[in-house]
Amino acid sequence: MENLFSAQERNKRNRNAPLAVRMRPQTMADYVGQERAVGEGSWLRRAIEHDTLSSVILYGPAGTGKTTLARIIANTTHAEFVEVSAVTGTVKDLRREIDAADRRLLSSGRRTILFVDEIHRFSRSQQDALLHAVENRTVVLVGATTENPYFEVNQALISRSRVVELEPLQDEDVRALVRRAVESKDGLAGAFTLDEAALNEIVTLAGGDGRAALTSLELASQMALPTGDPAEASPAHPLAITAKHVLEANPRAGLAYDKSGDMHYDIISAFIKSMRGSDPDAVVYWLARMIDAGEDPKFIARRIMICASEDIGNADPQALMVAEAAFKAAEVIGYPECRINLAQAAIYNALAPKSNACEASIDAALREVREGPRREVPNNLRDRHRPGSESYGPYLYPHDYPTGWVEQQYLPDGLHRGDFWHPTRGWESWRIEASARDRAEGAGGHQ
Repeated sequence: MENLFSAQERNKRNRNAPLAVRMRPQTMADYVGQERAVGEGSWLRRAIEHDTLSSVILYGPAGTGKTTLARIIANTTHAEFVEVSAVTGTVKDLRREIDAADRRLLSSGRRTILFVDEIHRFSRSQQDALLHAVENRTVVLVGATTENPYFEVNQALISRSRVVELEPLQDEDVRALVRRAVESKDGLAGAFTLDEAALNEIVTLAGGDGRAALTSLELASQMALPTGDPAEASPAHPLAITAKHVLEANPRAGLAYDKSGDMHYDIISAFIKSMRGSDPDAVVYWLARMIDAGEDPKFIARRIMICASEDIGNADPQALMVAEAAFKAAEVIGYPECRINLAQAAIYNALAPKSNACEASIDAALREVREGPRREVPNNLRDRHRPGSESYGPYLYPHDYPTGWVEQQYLPDGLHRGDFWHPTRGWESWRIEASARDRAEGAGGHQ
C-alpha cells in the first residue's frame, strides 16, 4: 500500500517522467478499457479489489495496460509486491526472492506477489525455478507478455496460472485517455487545448496503443510551444494543439508488427486468406502492412508461391510461374522496387480461378500410401530390362494412337481413376473435358 513517503517519491519521479508514466492509473476506478478482461464482475477485477489474486499471466500487445494492472495490484494489495527483471534477472535472483517470500509467509503470514514483465524472455531454467513456488503459493505470480504464452511460457507454469488476454484499446478508450491527460494535473494540466482533428490524428496513429497515444500527445504539445519553453503554456493562457502539430511530431505512422510473434502470423494469415478469397484490395493492404514493417520480401514471395499451388494449382498454371518470377525479383532486386513485383503476383493470385485439387489429391494419395495395403505396379507398366519381362503383357504407347491417348491400366489393382484427383474449374476443368473427348475418340478408334 502507498504511504506518505512513497507518494512523495512518486511525485518527485513524475516531474521528469514521460506523460504516459505520469498518467498511469493507480486504482481500478481510473483504469480505462479492457471490459472483457477487467470489467465489473470479471474474475481479475474481483481478485484485485478483494486482494485474493492467484497467479495470472497478462497477455496482449504493447500499450494495452498490462504493466498498469500490475502497478494497480501493487498499490491495492496487502501482500508484498516484488518485481524481477526478465531481462537481467537470473535463477539466483529468483531463488533469493522465493526464499524471502517463504520466510515472510512463515514469520508473518504475509503473501508475496512476484511481478515479471515480459516473462517470455525468461529462459526455461528460470521459468522452471518458479514452478514449485507458484504451485504451493509461496509466491503469487503476475507475468506480463506480448508473446503468446501458450508458445513462449513453460506449459507447467501455464497450468498453474490463469491467462488473461488484453486486446488493443478501442478508439473511444484511447480518446478518454488523451482527454484525461490534457486536463489532469499529472498530465498537461489544462495548459493546452486539443481540437477534434488533432485528437482524431492521435487516435489513428495510436492503433489501440494507449502508451503511443500519450507519447504522441506529449510530443505534439512540445511542437505547440512557440520557442520550446514549457513556461509559455499555462491554464490561464492555454496553447492549442492542432492536427498539424500531431503530424509534425509523428511524421510517420507505424502500425504494430512483430516479426516473430503473433502479429506476424496473424497478418501473413490474413494475406494468404485474402488471396484465397479473391479480394485484391485486402491482399494489397496486408501486403503493405508487411512491407511497411520491413518483412523479408522473400518470406512474402514464398507464401505467394505456396498459395499459387495450394489454392490455384492447375485452375491457372500461370500463377505458379508468376509467383516464381516474383520470388526471383525479391531475391535479385529487393526493396523498394520489388514491392511492385510482390503486388503483381499477389493480385494475380487473388484474381486467378481457385482450385485446391493439387493439394487435396497429393494428400489423399499420401494417406493411401501410408495407410493402405501394399500395391504392386501393374505388369504392363513394369520395367522391361530384366529376364522374363516378355510375360508382362503389352505396354500400349500413347503416341501410336491418333489422339495421343489409349485405354490401359495405370493405377495398381484396387484403385481407380478419380480416387484422388477431382478437378474443379479453370484450365484443369477445361483439360479434363478435353481429355474425356480424347478418350472417347481414342476408344472409338481403338475398337
